Amino acid sequence: MEECKKGVFYVMLRVLYGSAFLWVLFFSSCSMQNKIAYLQDKGIDSTSADSYALYDARIKPKDLLTITVNTFDKEASLPFNLMFPTGAPISTNSNSSENAIQKYLVDNEGYIDFPILGKVKVSDMTKNEVESSIKEKLKPYLKEEPVVNVRMVNYKISVIGEVNRPNTYTITNEKVNILEALALAGDLTIYGKRNNVKLMRESSDGKRDVVVVDLTDKNLINSPYFYLQQNDVLYVEPNRTKMRNSRYSALTGQILSAVTVLVSVTSLVVTLKNSSNKKEK
Repeated sequence: MEECKKGVFYVMLRVLYGSAFLWVLFFSSCSMQNKIAYLQDKGIDSTSADSYALYDARIKPKDLLTITVNTFDKEASLPFNLMFPTGAPISTNSNSSENAIQKYLVDNEGYIDFPILGKVKVSDMTKNEVESSIKEKLKPYLKEEPVVNVRMVNYKISVIGEVNRPNTYTITNEKVNILEALALAGDLTIYGKRNNVKLMRESSDGKRDVVVVDLTDKNLINSPYFYLQQNDVLYVEPNRTKMRNSRYSALTGQILSAVTVLVSVTSLVVTLKNSSNKKEK
């Protein structure tokens, strides 16, 4: 009878241990999901992102622009297109139509030097605003309304840290949000901190800011930092597990180095001792 009670006790104890283990696994999995999943509902009311105006990039100093002016009368619009001089070398990296047009470099004051028009303010303006501005300035020179096309050719962002493909990426459509940028970089590794991503940004007046972005918060889509600006840098910090593993890896390397030296010294001592014993004989 006593042995039977002991058996029942041990069975109940194992069931309790098993249940506790399952509960630990359940809560740890929930905790892990909260740390990894993007755009979670954290109980904060947010307005719909549809209520916001569509994002359009604004031009900054040191941006490179291509600006073309076209009319039915090509001869009339030709003086307003900044072309390479005759005999200038053409790069083989892109097609000839792109190479035929020179690029405008926006100066520190936010101006470009446009043919015939002279200094034209473009900083802090969208491409559509610049196109409208140039069209208005060209009215006295052209009989018909021209088609003006402005493009940013150096719109790039950098993604570094705990991502699968850290790199600098050129954005051809001049519009990219933070999730798209991370997708270009192959997403975060399992060791990246999702709630503490650093965004480094330089404004038109040269002011540099570092902003912390929480990828796990669904209100990120309403943040002014959801869309990236040209030359933005995203840095994904490693989490504690990665830092702990790195520390252990460094310590393991030091231990292995010490053991290797110790084995080498011991081997040398044994060899010398054997040689000495042979000479004595």
